[in-house]
Amino acid sequence: MQIILLERIEKLGTIGDVVTVKDGYARNFLLPNKKALRANEANRKLFEAQRADIEARNAAAKAAAEAQSGDVEGKSVVLIRAASNAGQLYGSVSVRDIVDALVAEGAKVNKSMIVLERPIKTIGIYDVRVSLHPEVHVGVKVNVARSPDEAELQAKGVNISEALFDNEVGGFTEEYDPNAEPGEIPADLLDEPAAEAE
Repeated sequence: MQIILLERIEKLGTIGDVVTVKDGYARNFLLPNKKALRANEANRKLFEAQRADIEARNAAAKAAAEAQSGDVEGKSVVLIRAASNAGQLYGSVSVRDIVDALVAEGAKVNKSMIVLERPIKTIGIYDVRVSLHPEVHVGVKVNVARSPDEAELQAKGVNISEALFDNEVGGFTEEYDPNAEPGEIPADLLDEPAAEAE
């Protein structure tokens, strides 16, 4: 389907561009959200008549987003999650978790602004892009850790997973006796009084 863009769409075009997109993308996203018009003669004339107004509204929205970007840009949030020793989270960090943490820090964002390529499933520090306007993007840091202490270490640049395995101390190891019967307790481990009672 051919459409006329009413705002800049990443990887598609800018205001006024006539582009061809899949029907479902146009019908389910672009047209209902008023990001585009169907490219027919009547809509072309309508767009040309309102072009200056559309561009002025876009410029005002962009200026407002740039002013708001100071509140969001460079923010760092810490999310405490349960994870295995290998660093795998039990679950994942979603867009909603990031939005809630940013709002708690005083940023004015919503779910549609967060650009998360895939859910976060391991501990670590991640750079997440926030799209305040189609032409205004800022970055935030998301520090996912098991505890506030680990979050502090990660913020200082320590790789928690490597540090855990480097400092690991060998646990109890049992001496191997090839002649022992399965389930038999070695004689040197038996308590003396118990041995006399037999």
